[in-house]
Amino acid sequence: MFMPKPEMPININEIMKQIPHRYPFLLVDRVLDVEPGKNIKVLKNVTMNEHHFIGHFPDYPVMPGVLIIEALAQTAGILCALSFGPRKESEIYFFAGIDNCRFKRQVIPGDSLILEAEMVAMKRGIGKYKVRALVDDQVAAEAELLIIKKEV
Repeated sequence: MFMPKPEMPININEIMKQIPHRYPFLLVDRVLDVEPGKNIKVLKNVTMNEHHFIGHFPDYPVMPGVLIIEALAQTAGILCALSFGPRKESEIYFFAGIDNCRFKRQVIPGDSLILEAEMVAMKRGIGKYKVRALVDDQVAAEAELLIIKKEV
């Protein structure tokens, strides 16, 4: 049984109750929409003051693809928490696998990155998600991710 749909939007304070990530590695800003057990849409505002832009690349700042994928994994983790209930302090959602990853557009400071995750399957605590990141309705990245909840 999935949790009921929460009120939208969900702000950063509520997000931090769902996943353990914190600055500078919390890569999502707001949940725009969610259907527990089905899908989620999240906003990440990309700003020039993020540390990775110092070296990636100084003359042409581009958000690293691995950070886009991490933001998508965090999005899937939030969907898990909003679908199955709050995690215990001893539980963490881990990024466990990636398939069919493609990068199709660069993400630069000033972009509003829309992160989407759709739950494809859930078996024995391992969730499979179809994810994509969009900027101005253009796909910047897409992949299939595995997320697992573990006791730590």
